[in-house]
Amino acid sequence: MLKEKIQEDLVGSQKEKEELKVSTLRLLIAAIKNFEIAKQGTSYQASDEEILGVIQKEIKQRKESIEQFKVGGRQDLADKETKEMEILQQYLPEQIGDQEIEKIVVETIQKVGATAAADIGKVMGALSQELKGKADLSMVSQIVREKLSS
Repeated sequence: MLKEKIQEDLVGSQKEKEELKVSTLRLLIAAIKNFEIAKQGTSYQASDEEILGVIQKEIKQRKESIEQFKVGGRQDLADKETKEMEILQQYLPEQIGDQEIEKIVVETIQKVGATAAADIGKVMGALSQELKGKADLSMVSQIVREKLSS
Protein backbone atom coordinates (compact mmCIF):
# COMPACT_ATOMS: atom_id res chain seq x y z
CA MET A 1 0.00 0.00 0.00
CA LEU A 2 1.07 3.54 -0.74
CA LYS A 3 0.71 4.70 2.85
CA GLU A 4 3.23 2.09 4.05
CA LYS A 5 5.67 3.10 1.31
CA ILE A 6 5.48 6.72 2.43
CA GLN A 7 6.09 5.65 6.04
CA GLU A 8 9.10 3.54 5.00
CA ASP A 9 10.52 6.42 2.96
CA LEU A 10 10.09 8.72 5.95
CA VAL A 11 12.12 6.37 8.17
CA GLY A 12 14.80 6.05 5.47
CA SER A 13 14.95 9.83 5.05
CA GLN A 14 15.34 10.27 8.80
CA LYS A 15 18.26 7.85 8.80
CA GLU A 16 19.85 9.69 5.86
CA LYS A 17 19.20 13.04 7.58
CA GLU A 18 17.37 14.45 4.53
CA GLU A 19 15.62 17.29 6.37
CA LEU A 20 13.46 18.58 3.51
CA LYS A 21 12.22 15.12 2.57
CA VAL A 22 11.48 14.29 6.22
CA SER A 23 9.44 17.46 6.71
CA THR A 24 7.61 17.01 3.38
CA LEU A 25 6.70 13.39 4.12
CA ARG A 26 5.58 14.31 7.65
CA LEU A 27 3.27 16.95 6.19
CA LEU A 28 1.94 14.42 3.68
CA ILE A 29 1.30 11.81 6.38
CA ALA A 30 -0.51 14.45 8.45
CA ALA A 31 -2.63 15.40 5.41
CA ILE A 32 -3.52 11.73 4.86
CA LYS A 33 -4.40 11.34 8.55
CA ASN A 34 -6.57 14.49 8.41
CA PHE A 35 -8.34 13.09 5.33
CA GLU A 36 -9.01 9.80 7.11
CA ILE A 37 -10.37 11.54 10.21
CA ALA A 38 -12.59 13.79 8.10
CA LYS A 39 -13.82 10.75 6.19
CA GLN A 40 -14.91 8.49 9.06
CA GLY A 41 -12.80 8.97 12.14
CA THR A 42 -9.53 7.56 13.40
CA SER A 43 -10.20 3.94 12.42
CA TYR A 44 -10.63 4.69 8.70
CA GLN A 45 -7.85 3.61 6.32
CA ALA A 46 -7.58 5.62 3.10
CA SER A 47 -7.26 3.64 -0.13
CA ASP A 48 -4.33 4.19 -2.48
CA GLU A 49 -6.65 6.08 -4.82
CA GLU A 50 -7.72 8.42 -2.01
CA ILE A 51 -4.08 8.92 -0.99
CA LEU A 52 -3.25 9.85 -4.59
CA GLY A 53 -5.98 12.49 -4.35
CA VAL A 54 -4.40 13.87 -1.16
CA ILE A 55 -0.98 13.94 -2.84
CA GLN A 56 -2.41 15.79 -5.84
CA LYS A 57 -4.04 18.31 -3.52
CA GLU A 58 -0.70 18.87 -1.77
CA ILE A 59 1.05 19.32 -5.13
CA LYS A 60 -1.60 21.82 -6.22
CA GLN A 61 -1.03 23.79 -3.00
CA ARG A 62 2.72 23.84 -3.72
CA LYS A 63 2.12 25.12 -7.27
CA GLU A 64 -0.06 27.94 -5.95
CA SER A 65 2.53 28.80 -3.29
CA ILE A 66 5.32 28.87 -5.87
CA GLU A 67 3.39 31.41 -7.94
CA GLN A 68 2.72 33.57 -4.89
CA PHE A 69 6.33 33.46 -3.75
CA LYS A 70 7.57 34.42 -7.20
CA VAL A 71 5.17 37.36 -7.30
CA GLY A 72 6.38 38.37 -3.84
CA GLY A 73 10.02 38.15 -4.89
CA ARG A 74 10.84 35.24 -2.58
CA GLN A 75 12.72 32.91 -4.93
CA ASP A 76 14.25 31.05 -1.95
CA LEU A 77 10.81 29.97 -0.74
CA ALA A 78 9.67 29.20 -4.30
CA ASP A 79 12.70 26.90 -4.68
CA LYS A 80 11.86 25.12 -1.41
CA GLU A 81 8.25 24.57 -2.52
CA THR A 82 9.48 23.29 -5.89
CA LYS A 83 11.70 20.71 -4.18
CA GLU A 84 8.80 19.63 -1.95
CA MET A 85 6.58 19.29 -5.02
CA GLU A 86 9.21 17.08 -6.71
CA ILE A 87 9.31 14.83 -3.63
CA LEU A 88 5.52 14.49 -3.67
CA GLN A 89 5.40 13.78 -7.40
CA GLN A 90 7.50 10.66 -6.85
CA TYR A 91 4.41 9.01 -5.34
CA LEU A 92 2.14 9.67 -8.31
CA PRO A 93 1.86 7.22 -11.20
CA GLU A 94 3.68 8.20 -14.36
CA GLN A 95 1.98 11.24 -15.84
CA ILE A 96 0.40 11.03 -19.28
CA GLY A 97 1.81 13.34 -21.98
CA ASP A 98 -0.16 16.22 -23.50
CA GLN A 99 -0.70 14.47 -26.83
CA GLU A 100 -2.03 11.33 -25.12
CA ILE A 101 -4.37 13.44 -22.99
CA GLU A 102 -5.69 15.22 -26.06
CA LYS A 103 -6.34 11.88 -27.77
CA ILE A 104 -8.21 10.54 -24.72
CA VAL A 105 -10.25 13.77 -24.51
CA VAL A 106 -11.32 13.53 -28.17
CA GLU A 107 -12.27 9.84 -27.74
CA THR A 108 -14.27 10.58 -24.58
CA ILE A 109 -16.10 13.51 -26.22
CA GLN A 110 -17.15 11.17 -29.03
CA LYS A 111 -18.07 8.38 -26.59
CA VAL A 112 -20.40 10.53 -24.46
CA GLY A 113 -21.76 12.38 -27.48
CA ALA A 114 -20.77 15.84 -26.26
CA THR A 115 -21.30 18.63 -28.76
CA ALA A 116 -21.36 21.90 -26.81
CA ALA A 117 -19.75 23.63 -23.86
CA ALA A 118 -22.79 22.64 -21.77
CA ASP A 119 -21.56 19.02 -21.96
CA ILE A 120 -18.27 19.72 -20.15
CA GLY A 121 -19.59 18.14 -16.94
CA LYS A 122 -20.44 14.85 -18.69
CA VAL A 123 -17.03 14.69 -20.36
CA MET A 124 -15.09 15.59 -17.21
CA GLY A 125 -17.07 13.05 -15.19
CA ALA A 126 -15.92 10.29 -17.53
CA LEU A 127 -12.36 11.61 -17.80
CA SER A 128 -11.77 12.19 -14.08
CA GLN A 129 -12.16 8.47 -13.37
CA GLU A 130 -9.83 7.50 -16.19
CA LEU A 131 -7.14 10.14 -15.64
CA LYS A 132 -7.17 10.60 -11.85
CA GLY A 133 -3.59 10.64 -10.62
CA LYS A 134 -2.23 10.37 -14.16
CA ALA A 135 -2.84 13.93 -15.34
CA ASP A 136 -3.52 17.41 -14.01
CA LEU A 137 -7.32 17.56 -14.19
CA SER A 138 -7.38 21.36 -14.44
CA MET A 139 -5.30 21.08 -17.61
CA VAL A 140 -7.62 18.31 -18.88
CA SER A 141 -10.61 20.57 -18.23
CA GLN A 142 -8.97 23.34 -20.24
CA ILE A 143 -8.42 20.96 -23.18
CA VAL A 144 -12.07 19.80 -22.98
CA ARG A 145 -13.24 23.43 -23.05
CA GLU A 146 -11.10 24.14 -26.12
CA LYS A 147 -12.37 21.07 -27.97
CA LEU A 148 -16.03 21.72 -27.21
CA SER A 149 -15.89 25.43 -28.04
CA SER A 150 -14.34 24.91 -31.47
